[in-house]
Amino acid sequence: MSTSRRGFACMDPEKQREIASRGGKSVPAEKRSFSQNRDLAAQAGRKGGLASQNGEGAR
Repeated sequence: MSTSRRGFACMDPEKQREIASRGGKSVPAEKRSFSQNRDLAAQAGRKGGLASQNGEGAR
């Protein structure tokens, strides 16, 4: 495996932030389910937290 910094990792940190911030703006707020339903967001957060605590998360 190569250890050299390539692609996104070698970009200027400010450029990385600019690109990363676009992800949250790509879908209008009214189309984002979690922005419309706080209970749904909380439920998903709990589910993800439980999965990671039980070792069932991404590997």
